[in-house]
Amino acid sequence: MILVVDVGNTNITYGVFAGKRLMTTFRMMTKTPRTSDEYGISLREMLRSNQVDASRIDGAIIASVVPNVMHALIGAIRHYLKIEPLLVGSGIKTGIQITAENPREIGPDRIVDVVAAYEKYGGPILVLDFGTATTYDLVTEDGKFGVGITAPGIRISAKALWEDTAKLPEIEIKKPASILARETVSSMQAGLVYGQIGQTEYIVRQVKAETGYENLKVVATGGLGRIIADETDAIDFYDGSLTLEGLLILYEKNRKARA
Repeated sequence: MILVVDVGNTNITYGVFAGKRLMTTFRMMTKTPRTSDEYGISLREMLRSNQVDASRIDGAIIASVVPNVMHALIGAIRHYLKIEPLLVGSGIKTGIQITAENPREIGPDRIVDVVAAYEKYGGPILVLDFGTATTYDLVTEDGKFGVGITAPGIRISAKALWEDTAKLPEIEIKKPASILARETVSSMQAGLVYGQIGQTEYIVRQVKAETGYENLKVVATGGLGRIIADETDAIDFYDGSLTLEGLLILYEKNRKARA
């Protein structure tokens, strides 16, 4: 079994694969400070709670956009699972050609997503990840990745509303019954959700116009991606496990090199 770990700005998401099958997933908050022992004990307990025998895990891979948690997390996996994890970063085999002006600036999470999207759906493809930031990453038909758009995520925008505006409350992010809101909460929900839908449709349309890719496939992932994908024809697929599957693909591409 393979443990895959996606360290995002908000959550650390774990997945366990048996072959190609995703057996289970679970999360912990990223911003809670933890020692390697706390990570290790929590990880073993969550594996046990999800009916996974930790002794059967024989490989691990981590993609992280939060450097300050890595020392403790890697130490936990080494000590409690007796595994040296593979890290997504410079030198890893991806199967795509990164053509950005500075490839080292590209977040590991974005690399993982485009690898998975290209492997699963082919190119040209635009990969939308609705996470802490909303990202739009383009992979060409021949597997080149060098174009990306980054926008504030829905939660960042929501947080700005209720933290920087004295009279606006913290709200649940969901689509309201109508865009014609008559009170504060649904007014904020309408602005956040319909605003994101509008942004998505415009960016997808503009990417198609500037690339000439009328056959461009569009796949969305990320926690709030389902809300947006259900409300627009600009998105062809919603794939909630795209990042975790991408981690497995990268592990398999690099397993022989580590042997």
